[in-house]
Amino acid sequence: MLVAVSAVSPAADHPWVSLFNGKNLDGWTPKVAGHACGENPHDTFKVDDGIIKVSYEGYGKFDQQYGHLFTNIAYSRYLLRMEYRFTGTMMADAPSYVNLNSGVMIHSQSPQSMALDQGFPVSLEFQFLADEGKGKRSTGNVCTPGTNLEIDGKLVTQHIVESSAPTFPADEWVKIEIEVRGNDEVIHRVNGKEVLRYQKPQLDPEGRIVSAAGLLQAGAPVQLEFGYIALQAEGQPVWFRNIELKSLED
Repeated sequence: MLVAVSAVSPAADHPWVSLFNGKNLDGWTPKVAGHACGENPHDTFKVDDGIIKVSYEGYGKFDQQYGHLFTNIAYSRYLLRMEYRFTGTMMADAPSYVNLNSGVMIHSQSPQSMALDQGFPVSLEFQFLADEGKGKRSTGNVCTPGTNLEIDGKLVTQHIVESSAPTFPADEWVKIEIEVRGNDEVIHRVNGKEVLRYQKPQLDPEGRIVSAAGLLQAGAPVQLEFGYIALQAEGQPVWFRNIELKSLED
């Protein structure tokens, strides 16, 4: 059973708190498909010059080794902000959709609860995308592995809901912010502008993309109130920096 823990003690106006110390991965737990929780195969996640870098330099083949780097604490009501930047090229044997594609997961299941070969945690993803030179490719979408959501009172079961954000070049640092208010509402912002909002994040009993059946059978409520935050590694090198959280707890 997950237990939500507030990032900081209650106060009228909580401070911003860094989730990354800029030196190592203390406070974070990797989970890569095909590897035990806590293993960081081939140094997939590494720290350099105050940046968390997703690297595939040590890989021969990608071989569906989708990875995520999880916070050690679950959160419920908060603002999360960070910057991301794509670099290099995707792994040759990864599916084409991972090209210039990454993201940050919220309301995620714990890494310890994932199956050994599970590629994606049951969660909601603030998706990061960049220009492939093929037309509009908005960043800031929401993807829903094992989850659904509502928009203006209507249940949305499609896997991707597009944002209104622009398309960015791959080598540009992009600032994102996500406002998470438990089960009430989630708001995506890119470079300070709102690009998407939705309500009632929830487990998907139909098990599309990733099955939430195990969580539901274990007694997890359908409506998601809290969960872990996870940085994504799905075959494309990407950098993350300035990862900060501000509690919105009363």
